[in-house]
Amino acid sequence: MFDLDRWNEIFETIRKNKLRTFLTGLSVASGIFILVVLLGIGEGMRNGIAREFEQDASNLIFVWPGVTSKEYKGLNPGRRIQMKNEDYNRILLEHSDKLDKTSSTYQVWSSVISYGKESGSYRMDGVFPDFQYLENMSLTAGRFINNNDIQNVEKSIVIGYQVKNDLFKEVDPVGKYVELSGINFKVVGVFTDPGGEREEARVVIPITTAQKALGGANNIGRLYLTLKPEDNFEAAVAASTAFSQDLDEFLKERHTISPDDNRAININNTLENAKRFYGLMDMIRLFFWGVGICTIIAGVVGVSNIMLIIVKERTREIGIRKALGAQPMSIVWMILHESIFVTAIAGFIGLIFSLTLLEFIGPAIETQFIYNPTVNFTVALNTVFILVLAGALAGFFPAWRAARIKPIIALRDE
Repeated sequence: MFDLDRWNEIFETIRKNKLRTFLTGLSVASGIFILVVLLGIGEGMRNGIAREFEQDASNLIFVWPGVTSKEYKGLNPGRRIQMKNEDYNRILLEHSDKLDKTSSTYQVWSSVISYGKESGSYRMDGVFPDFQYLENMSLTAGRFINNNDIQNVEKSIVIGYQVKNDLFKEVDPVGKYVELSGINFKVVGVFTDPGGEREEARVVIPITTAQKALGGANNIGRLYLTLKPEDNFEAAVAASTAFSQDLDEFLKERHTISPDDNRAININNTLENAKRFYGLMDMIRLFFWGVGICTIIAGVVGVSNIMLIIVKERTREIGIRKALGAQPMSIVWMILHESIFVTAIAGFIGLIFSLTLLEFIGPAIETQFIYNPTVNFTVALNTVFILVLAGALAGFFPAWRAARIKPIIALRDE
């Protein structure tokens, strides 16, 4: 039931102790503010990590050769490993039941490409059709490399969006011819890539054409593989880890590499990386929760201390109330109302400021590992309600102490 006199008492007490009430509310508001901002940053870090993994297939296994670092079977260290078509074909043959999308690639890191008077130096990848899905490319025009291009060694080329802007400006490039290393290629498509301009400043052609027309012979530079889906994330990680180990052993045996040489064959497993990163993010979020909660506890302790001071200051008043017949619970509610009011108002102020900060500044934060920091509104609101309960608990003990004061003792207080 709404009691106007009680609310007048609360506001009168606040007016008499403006600075004390302000500092108490500030400690509570800053606690909520810090907690919500930290939770927002934690979510932004998860978004940033997720965006990094979205650049390629989520379960990608990426293989590239290096240089041997150990002597093995009479072969000196320092050998540069060169993977061949036969490596890729054997992997497909032996693991066809496990593999989903696959592509080997042959790269030329700086190829001069020209159209009319425009020209530029771009990376060229000779690929299989699955490369589009492995690299998470999206077509904005035309089509991607297909099996017909591979089988017939077609001079087809798919250009990145940055290449299209550099060479063609506003002209539709599909159907036009560009010159790559002195050979004319027909543009069959334009792609975009989540990796941005760096990934879009390249072109792709059929790997068979790259090897035959550009001097690649039967050499390949990298392997891109994904496995068939599993029932859950843990099973997918286990299958991916096991396959990566088998792949490492196979390639080391094929190229006479020491089993404990970790530099000759490099395998990057995105599922393993994702598991490590998300595990780390869970620990960081737990740490943020801990820091925020400790800050809130400090504010609640401040509320409790202020309530103790208020009880001490109003001891004679409480004694008079009890002498006039006031019930203990009415004394308790008198103290609790002020505690809950200050805590609730300060908590909502901290919540509003933190959500406003994340709403307006959050979208502008776009670093490599922090992207669009946000916080679930329900979680934030529940946090404030928990804070109000904590404020009520903080005020209860001083209120209960006040309710137990005997009138004769309270009236003697100076």
